[in-house]
Amino acid sequence: MKQRRGGYCYEHNLLLKHALERIGFHVTGLAARVLWNHPEDAIRPRTHMLLQVDIDDELWIADVGFGGLTLTAPLRLTEHTPQSTPHEPFRVTRLDGDYAVQAEVRGAWRTLYRFDLQEQVLPDYELASWYLSNHPESHFVRRLIAARTDSRRRYALADNELAVHNLGDETVRRKLTSAAELRGVLSETFGIAVPEGAEVDKKLTEIAQSG
Repeated sequence: MKQRRGGYCYEHNLLLKHALERIGFHVTGLAARVLWNHPEDAIRPRTHMLLQVDIDDELWIADVGFGGLTLTAPLRLTEHTPQSTPHEPFRVTRLDGDYAVQAEVRGAWRTLYRFDLQEQVLPDYELASWYLSNHPESHFVRRLIAARTDSRRRYALADNELAVHNLGDETVRRKLTSAAELRGVLSETFGIAVPEGAEVDKKLTEIAQSG
């Protein structure tokens, strides 16, 4: 984190879990099957980390690591009730006995992931994290991905395409066509310190010239 290198759900949500526990909250790590851009009946592995936070006999869901549609406020574990956040409305619903988190996107409810309340411990996350960061078919290995929010918009980078989702307005997309452009966006838009070196520049150039 101090090196501004970014991270994904395991880094961000583990850090949040430690911080919440330090100030007195009871927090349980959970695991979800990601369904974003997949059919709701798809059988997906449990590769996403989220948190259950107990507050005054009420259960809440917190998640600061789901990329382009990450939660910007916690959700009560209350079924079928739309809940406002600083960005899109979200809700928790049911899907074949599991819970599911959905976001309202362009007037339609889209499912992000499904999960149950079985507690996950560090070895569970270590196994999934190793797979995501090493398997050749993992999109974390195959693609350049970054996401960030501010008070009025969401930013998402997928390889060489930058998307700026303005709240209540159109999404603006543009292609980044050089390593310098990619470096600039990663640094200035996403706050990531990209390592220097010819090998990194070569890879950024390949990404910029793809597609």
